[in-house]
Amino acid sequence: MTNPLFKPYSLGSLDLPNRIVMAPMTRSFSPNGVPGQNVADYYARRAANHVGLIVTEGTVTDRQAAGNDSNVPKFYDEALAGWKNVVASVKAEGGFIAPQLWHVGMMRKPGTGHYPDAPSDSPSGVTHTGTAVMPAPSDEDVADMVNSYARSAAYAKELGFDAIEIHAAHGYLIDQFFWDVMNKREDRFGGGLAERSTFAADIIRECRKAVGPDMPIIIRISQWKQQDFSARLAETPQEMDDWLSVFADAGVDCLHCSQRRFWEPEFDGSNLNFAGWAKKLTGLPTITVGSVGLSSDFIGAFQGEDSAARSLDDLMERLEKDEFDLVAVGRAILQDPEWATKVLEGRDDEVRDYDAKSLTTLY
Repeated sequence: MTNPLFKPYSLGSLDLPNRIVMAPMTRSFSPNGVPGQNVADYYARRAANHVGLIVTEGTVTDRQAAGNDSNVPKFYDEALAGWKNVVASVKAEGGFIAPQLWHVGMMRKPGTGHYPDAPSDSPSGVTHTGTAVMPAPSDEDVADMVNSYARSAAYAKELGFDAIEIHAAHGYLIDQFFWDVMNKREDRFGGGLAERSTFAADIIRECRKAVGPDMPIIIRISQWKQQDFSARLAETPQEMDDWLSVFADAGVDCLHCSQRRFWEPEFDGSNLNFAGWAKKLTGLPTITVGSVGLSSDFIGAFQGEDSAARSLDDLMERLEKDEFDLVAVGRAILQDPEWATKVLEGRDDEVRDYDAKSLTTLY
């Protein structure tokens, strides 16, 4: 019987060899924002070991305040040559790759990033505690925030990437527009949850213009925020439908549904997780993510916590039932480029517990 993780899958025009996605994970190994050969080799090792689709670490758009770490890669200017090499290295191993396009918004501390003097971007100049710390951006600034993603999408197309992912989760810029405690706008970008999703819808539409009709566009979304793990945008399936239908109408191809633990049900009365509900409500393909192969969530990893390996049996059962379509794996693949190969070959005794020290290396 074929392991469901290794059944081929077509995401729009993209024919993937299996269901395994390398989850995007911040790696601060690109000095001045430029990825070198070490970054290319890092991704190529995963492509050579049965990772169906690689989604890169977050790569920042050309808004000067998009990043909060000068060693996080840019996706413009001199960094593009580095990304062209990454694509070539992954393709040489037969792999498929998508950049994650990222803007951290007010998660940026003033004075950090590639342009320390730049003012931060936000929906309304209001923090997650409701404190106004800067003026709300002008209409022109919001339009340029939108177009910065589209410019990056166009670069991805030119460089030969197979898809793009828009990072709209975890309390970063797009997610700040979703969140009513930070989005106090009174124009078309504010109001109810569907209206607060207009910013993301505009980004999807402009990115579609940039990449054409066939290149898959993925959007990564979450209920929880780094600023508040208990935050929820949608308390009911109807509220979730109102939210996600905005992206479907805008033309997104896939919903990457981030949970801290994929096995937790999204709503009472159903065992479906976030990705399961998203697929049920929209009919769109979904990616599940959240501690796959491990017993504790990734927040602990950034606090130096290790994690024991965890059985994949319940994941396989959900995948067999078509609860979701693709499975993103983070720390397990970050630590071990051969993780997918070991799972494919049944080498379970070689799958290791996660060592948080892996974050300090690029292997």
